Amino acid sequence: MSTACAPILDVRTIAPRDRHPLIFGRFDALPAGESMQLVNDHDPRPLYYQFEQRYPEQFDWTYLQSGPDLWQVRITRSVVASDGAFAGSCCSGGACGG
Repeated sequence: MSTACAPILDVRTIAPRDRHPLIFGRFDALPAGESMQLVNDHDPRPLYYQFEQRYPEQFDWTYLQSGPDLWQVRITRSVVASDGAFAGSCCSGGACGG
């Protein structure tokens, strides 16, 4: 997993209505195991909930800086196990009956 050179996506100057589609597009382009760093002017907690709905068990979310004026989050695409389950999830060891 490469996090030292994770691409930075600073959305502070992007129109609010365009931020989430841009972020999701960048995440969709990430290879498994790779990260991106999100820079925002407010806590992106609502975005986290959208990630949970859209990409269950497919990402890791780590706050690098939490305000008060700047938030930075590392978002990592989970690695898929050879059986198609996501490594690190309950299903990766067959616990889901798969």
